[in-house]
Amino acid sequence: QVQLVESGGGLVQAGGSLRLSCAASGRTFSNYAMGWFRQAPGKERDFVASISWSGYRSYYADSVKGRFTITRDNAKNTVYLQMNSLKPEDTAVYYCATRLSAISLGTRGDLVDYWGQGTQVTVSS
Repeated sequence: QVQLVESGGGLVQAGGSLRLSCAASGRTFSNYAMGWFRQAPGKERDFVASISWSGYRSYYADSVKGRFTITRDNAKNTVYLQMNSLKPEDTAVYYCATRLSAISLGTRGDLVDYWGQGTQVTVSS
């Protein structure tokens, strides 16, 4: 079993920045992709970004390209999402996710093996 714990959410004004963190614990494993999905009220859960174990491959939703950056620290089993130039439409619950033995999470969520509990990000206009 793997536990994912997110932190770093909060309230920020449009144009501001936040950094989300997600620490994985539990089962010891390697070669796993990590990343983020988000879900706004009344909407489906959407892919945001993911990164491979090596960090050499990263993937982003078109809506966040150029504004968000995903990185990871394998020594800490932690993935980060740096969010800059935030917009009100970025408001959502952000969920950390991991997929074992893979370089990406996929974009639909159905390939994810473990989910975090979510952290709220609110961007005011």
